[in-house]
Amino acid sequence: MAITTSFGRRAASFLLCLPAAALAQVQTGPGAWSGNQTWGADSVNGGNLSGYFYWPASQPVLGGKRALVVVLHGCQQTASGDVIDSGADKGFNWKGVADQYGAVILAPNATGNVSGSHCWDYSLSNHNRASGHDGVLLNLVTRFLGDARYAIDPNQVYVTGLSSGGGQTMVLGCLAPDVFAGIGINAGPPPGTTTMQIGSVPSGFNASTAGNKCTAMAGAQQGKFATQIASVVWGTSDYTVAPAYGPLDAAAMRLAYGGSFTRAATATVPGGGSNTPYTDGNGKLRTSEMAVTGMGHAWPAGPGGQNSHFVDATKVDYPAFVMDFWFKNNLRAARIAAPVMTACKAAVSGNAATISGAALDPAGTVSSYRVVLSGTTAVNDGAAGSGASFSIGYALANGYYSGTVTATDAGTGQTSAPCPLPQFLVGPAPALQPPADLKAGNASASSIALSWSAANGAGGYNVYRNGSKLTPAPLSGTSYTDTGLAASTAYSYQASSVANGVESGLSAKVSASTTSGFVCSAVTASNFAHVQEGRAHDSGGMALANGSNQSMGLDNLFYVQTLAQISAAHYVVGNCP
Repeated sequence: MAITTSFGRRAASFLLCLPAAALAQVQTGPGAWSGNQTWGADSVNGGNLSGYFYWPASQPVLGGKRALVVVLHGCQQTASGDVIDSGADKGFNWKGVADQYGAVILAPNATGNVSGSHCWDYSLSNHNRASGHDGVLLNLVTRFLGDARYAIDPNQVYVTGLSSGGGQTMVLGCLAPDVFAGIGINAGPPPGTTTMQIGSVPSGFNASTAGNKCTAMAGAQQGKFATQIASVVWGTSDYTVAPAYGPLDAAAMRLAYGGSFTRAATATVPGGGSNTPYTDGNGKLRTSEMAVTGMGHAWPAGPGGQNSHFVDATKVDYPAFVMDFWFKNNLRAARIAAPVMTACKAAVSGNAATISGAALDPAGTVSSYRVVLSGTTAVNDGAAGSGASFSIGYALANGYYSGTVTATDAGTGQTSAPCPLPQFLVGPAPALQPPADLKAGNASASSIALSWSAANGAGGYNVYRNGSKLTPAPLSGTSYTDTGLAASTAYSYQASSVANGVESGLSAKVSASTTSGFVCSAVTASNFAHVQEGRAHDSGGMALANGSNQSMGLDNLFYVQTLAQISAAHYVVGNCP
């Protein structure tokens, strides 16, 4: 593929009205962790709140103001020994993402000596905003919000932590949803549990128990749950805090947030594990549940982080993940809009096509245009041009083409919606071909969804089941749902293209089966009961869910899990999707 580039003259200038704060440069920091600070006295647990903060030398990326992230260590850990960077390692690994997003990071030490291990007092039954760890931490946030040097956006305040710090994270998110736009709970026992209940979920305690406790703690600030988001992470081999608390915490936060939620597709995460997002009734991502395969009771710091003392550098980089989650899904912060494509077109001359376009960029100047063409000669050019407009030529083989153009601002990382390029023809028109990529999608007990790629020159499509045509007239779109089918039955499908009354041959066959109509059910019981009743099996003293083989912890009466049967003899840890 040959490429020739010639940039068009710059589009006419335009007036863009933005809040001054969105464009102003904020004061930069030293780009290093501070020395040990003393922030305030704790009259309940004793001593003064001390710790460290990181003030980046980079600029913020969202709304022209900085985010503030409170990071809480776990029991037996300290901010200096485990959270912040040292000469040997990067601790919890927060410096890199602080630089990337221009965020201020706070790493306080738990005051007093709760549980004899310098824990946070998440297990209190009388949480309030004025005393104990709740009071000194909220006071710390207020201190930084009120200092103009740091330019903190009150709509970008977040908290995260491990173990007792994870429990305290959930407490703060529940107690002060008006303060925290997002939380990140790592192996955190929920409010309403005691320090003696960390190893297993108490009998009768469930997401509703924790969700009701959370809602009550918010008091008059319950309305702020509507714009808070939560990430929950846990290790599947955590034998200190029961992994079952992970999905329970996330479900409790959804109950506090209110409304209906949809479970999206589960994705794998680097280093092993899976992440399951949930969206609310408005399609907004509100919670994520990350199970880290094989990780014990630890903070997943990712490469370069500390790899000892309850910190694991061999798994997912959770600071990078949760910052991306918070920034992309924040429901409170004002955003600088993404670039907007104002025009795009294709002009053909012989075997060359010239693609051109223009865009407006509220954040400044478009740093790159991407041209994607589907056809005989595929094109995916992420450096097609920059600036207010561009023009670029491609040498293409004969055939039909369609595609898109997008514009990206490197400073904000935001990309425009695609500008569609109408189908165009290079060279003489080829013979009509059947549609490609015929696929079977979602199936129920009585229906199967089908989709395919558009065929060049086609005006419509016919669908065939087991060799017989289903469509009385050609379909204008590229999808079809076959209904009225028998349960647990296999079918074969083909498709053809139609243009000007002429029908192509049939595509390759694709096979699909309807489901059995099985309805998922969930049971919460001890691991011993699950094994005895055939929902799980014992392997070396550990209970494993039948079918999925997910680890449930020790096979005894004291470990309680919820198992969902998603198909015959196949169980997974957690509730039904």
